[in-house]
Amino acid sequence: MCVARLRNEQARQRIAVIGGGWAGCAAAVELAARDAAVTLYEASRTLGGRARVVRMQDKLLDNGQHIMLGAYRETLRLMRHLGIAEESALLRLPLQMCYPDGAGMRFVAPRLPAPLHVGVALLRAHGLSRADKMALARFSTAARWMGWQLNQDCSVSELLARFDQTERLAQLMWRPLCIAALNTPPERASAQVFLHVLRDSLGARRAASDMLLPRVDLSALFPVRAAAYLESRGGKVALGAAVDTLGREGEGWRIDGASFDAVVVATPPAQAAALLAPHAPEAGIPEFEWESITTVYLQYAASVRLSRPFFALVDQPDAGHWGQFVFDRGQLNADDAGLLAVVISASGPALDTGNGSLPPLVATQIAQVLRRPELAAPLWTRVISEKRATFACTPGLQRPPNDVGVNGLALAGDYTASEYPATLESAVRSGVAAAGVVAWR
Repeated sequence: MCVARLRNEQARQRIAVIGGGWAGCAAAVELAARDAAVTLYEASRTLGGRARVVRMQDKLLDNGQHIMLGAYRETLRLMRHLGIAEESALLRLPLQMCYPDGAGMRFVAPRLPAPLHVGVALLRAHGLSRADKMALARFSTAARWMGWQLNQDCSVSELLARFDQTERLAQLMWRPLCIAALNTPPERASAQVFLHVLRDSLGARRAASDMLLPRVDLSALFPVRAAAYLESRGGKVALGAAVDTLGREGEGWRIDGASFDAVVVATPPAQAAALLAPHAPEAGIPEFEWESITTVYLQYAASVRLSRPFFALVDQPDAGHWGQFVFDRGQLNADDAGLLAVVISASGPALDTGNGSLPPLVATQIAQVLRRPELAAPLWTRVISEKRATFACTPGLQRPPNDVGVNGLALAGDYTASEYPATLESAVRSGVAAAGVVAWR
């Protein structure tokens, strides 16, 4: 019995995954499911990378608020594989873009088959003129006819101008969608990547276009369960274990004295480039431009509640209105009653005001647009900024492949080649793809 078990262990492929963000966790889960013996190395003490829970004084908070889509097929598949029940982990909402009453538009897709759901939502939309609705319909029809593809990439602003989108529609629909999805202003954002996102939201089957809001913290949503699954399959999770060098050992690899048959590098681009340079100098990892995302948390009395789980907001920097979306965390998790999370994507200019100045500006904005003066004085505030939250998703950006051309070596990360911008789904897809590059079976 012991001899048979030993032979089985020796036959298992030994694989190291360097980096415990969502890409690395996805690679580790996929490899463990293929019966590889996986060791996951993470430099910090918390898994999740740029989508994790952090302790802010006496409070555990996500380092950013995320909206997922029903089209996130690989993320949802792996969550199901880990035994995560969607109904308890995620709040599923129909595709929508709603502003507080009197502050913009209300666009909510009914639960009808596609593309009828979008057509009916457009007919019922409040706050849009006939010209706005015609412009949206014209754009959607043309995008479908083109197969959501461009012959040559351009900026989102150029694309909107090409299809004569109205100024109001651009302000209330396209700009917030672009900034939320690509974390890049429309003037600099890739129209082709934006079309891919629209294809899987406005242009997808209804369930795929649904919006999914996490009910649990981002670490518990996937990374923590991924680590437990890995260990249950005989794998190892090494926290606080930075990997600075990657050594070649015959046909295999060596990390800190341990031998492996293959390695998945799932670190940020600069670290990945340094690790791969001696072995895969042609990996093609560029020096990305970066965009920040800032989340301002405002805590009120537990009785404070919004009429919807989230609202879009019109950002007007000249008026000190930096917030682009506000989420009622209490409608996601009862333990967060009275907690609002205000998201500022591409937040570089907002950060220039200083972390101390930002919370009162955001609280004032919320109080004004919701017409609730009492919200100008929260009980406490916290600001979490990811300075390098995502790469700037610009037109024609060349992103590196998962297969770096070296046997037993692969690259994973939301910055690798993908139809999507830097999202949780692109990170997970990259991890799954990298696992496929190095796995024996």
